[in-house]
Amino acid sequence: MGKKTKLGIAAVAVSAAAWAGSKAFSNPQSRPDKQVLSFGFPIVLAHRGGSAIAPEHSMAAFSKSAELGVQGFEIDIRLTNDEEILVFHDEYIDRTTDGAGRVADMSLPKLRTFDLGYHYVDINGEHSFRGRGEKVVLLKELFEAFPDMYINIDIKDSPETYEGSLIPSKLWRLIEAQGVEDRVVVTSFYDEQIDRFNLYAQNRVAIGAGENEVKKAFAAFNSQLGHLYKPRADVFQLPVRQSVFRLDSPRFISFLGNLNVPVHYWTINEPEQMQALIAAGAKGIVTDRPDLAVTAISKIEDK
Repeated sequence: MGKKTKLGIAAVAVSAAAWAGSKAFSNPQSRPDKQVLSFGFPIVLAHRGGSAIAPEHSMAAFSKSAELGVQGFEIDIRLTNDEEILVFHDEYIDRTTDGAGRVADMSLPKLRTFDLGYHYVDINGEHSFRGRGEKVVLLKELFEAFPDMYINIDIKDSPETYEGSLIPSKLWRLIEAQGVEDRVVVTSFYDEQIDRFNLYAQNRVAIGAGENEVKKAFAAFNSQLGHLYKPRADVFQLPVRQSVFRLDSPRFISFLGNLNVPVHYWTINEPEQMQALIAAGAKGIVTDRPDLAVTAISKIEDK
């Protein structure tokens, strides 16, 4: 046996021993239970209130989805220039209203002069909400209008902006003042925003996984060191695919589930795909079509 071969065998032996040692002494830490995530069945979250059945983030959408029987809403928030927390996705209002400009540059009274249903087109191709008085909604108003609903809150303002620097603390103060700590999840694509929020919340509110946390979890799952992974989120909300990687395998869902971290998938609008994800272990479906999702998932529960 040559010297290089012996060195190679020794290196493999050392690596194996290190892996075995880490396995033996690791203490996988599951996330503590959070009341908002304690459903014993798969749930439906209406994406932006249910943007296929009424204008996104409108009170009409939230009301229709609640009537259909969803368990919660998946929403986005931004800060206005008079520091109100608005339920709104885009940085600009152009796509969804008859106005133009940045949310962060306008006051709430100004934003409420615009028609939130102006550009909405329903499944029949009609502008069925244009001119019907739908206006932007405050997060506080949503809490008050639906006191029993799970609300998944996605912080959209970048941490590098002025409004983004303010919104984590303002969001915590609103949640605390409204007493809704046990029925919300706070998340963001920006891990930094989740961390900033949790500096105030101190784990009293369930948090979702940002992009970096998802990458860490997926890398750990695909490595030999998955037993060392300690989740920093209470729930993962994922697309089915990220770049070339599939994120919907039953093994990955189980990997997170064993750490008491449920997985929800977005944005799923086909009943067959909803049912396939639930069969794979998903605990929630985020959808524009709550009308289809509630029926599709109830069929699984009836089997």
